Amino acid sequence: MSDKKRGGGERLGKIKGFSIQFLPYSEIKGLDSDERIKKILGIVLSNNILILQGKLTSNEETRLIGDTMAMIGHIKEFRGIELAVISEGGGESILGKMTRGIANALAGGDFSAITIIGPATIVKEMKRNPKKIELLLNR
Repeated sequence: MSDKKRGGGERLGKIKGFSIQFLPYSEIKGLDSDERIKKILGIVLSNNILILQGKLTSNEETRLIGDTMAMIGHIKEFRGIELAVISEGGGESILGKMTRGIANALAGGDFSAITIIGPATIVKEMKRNPKKIELLLNR
């Protein structure tokens, strides 16, 4: 059966190649905020969907979004990013949250979260529910 009959040939041709890259927190732990943002942008600008162990600080997340907004129109075919964070502990007790907070502070990061960042040219939308993220890709 040809690609056209299966419906996969022409439609997928509009999306340029991409890959999914996992970045463990240990690779960005020793970096300052500027270096973290630069590393993340390098990955996303290379047409990768990034799965980051942990999450960025609110200042880093704001800076990442601001930097990508500034790039729109200056980098060919770059339309920004889609970003979502999912973390466990929604129904956790106060004591559980405090214990997890202390453990995360000692370890140097929040490992109960996953951050997904992808270029808007590939990722159309991220639907976030308490326990999952759905990625809708552009065709």
